[in-house]
Amino acid sequence: SVPDWKQIRQDIIDIIDDEDVINPSVDEGVQGGGGYIAPMLLRLAWHCSGTWCKDANNGGSDGGTMRFKPEADHGGNAGLAIARKILEPIKAKYPEVSNADLYILAGIVAIEEMGGPVVQFRYGRSDTEGPADFKDDPRFSPDGRLPDGDKDAQHVRDIFYRMGFDDHAIVALSGAHSVGRCHTDRSGFWGPWTRSES
Repeated sequence: SVPDWKQIRQDIIDIIDDEDVINPSVDEGVQGGGGYIAPMLLRLAWHCSGTWCKDANNGGSDGGTMRFKPEADHGGNAGLAIARKILEPIKAKYPEVSNADLYILAGIVAIEEMGGPVVQFRYGRSDTEGPADFKDDPRFSPDGRLPDGDKDAQHVRDIFYRMGFDDHAIVALSGAHSVGRCHTDRSGFWGPWTRSES
């Protein structure tokens, strides 16, 4: 049977709007819900997808692979266990929905709830049953595939070109950094990217 995607979307919205949802961090500043977790859910979706390599034909969002080590511990994924935990009640309510689909849908709903455009969602991603080496299961990926904020423009180009993007797409996708804030226990940086972070 087809999951009730409309209700799942609403459940994600309810979590985003819940003032009691906690986003713990070692930094001072906004830590709770009420919309402030939407940027983190967007980051979760992007980091699941941003490991794709068009040449190696591996990585990406299929498999929900970030649930397992070593990918859960990749440097670029620091703090995303919090986002995955926040979504666990929805996964428990809808066991027929893959984590891979749930993570991507949460990012889409986050974009829309922060005032962004309506984004088309296509379901059908699978979940892997456990950890595997990317050489054995192409849904997994090696560390180092996500952009590092401490590197130069060529590094960013190398990361995005690997996925098949051009400079125009890089600029558009980099705009996601205008939402949310940095946390020293995640990116190593601190503070909001913008004055309108959610």
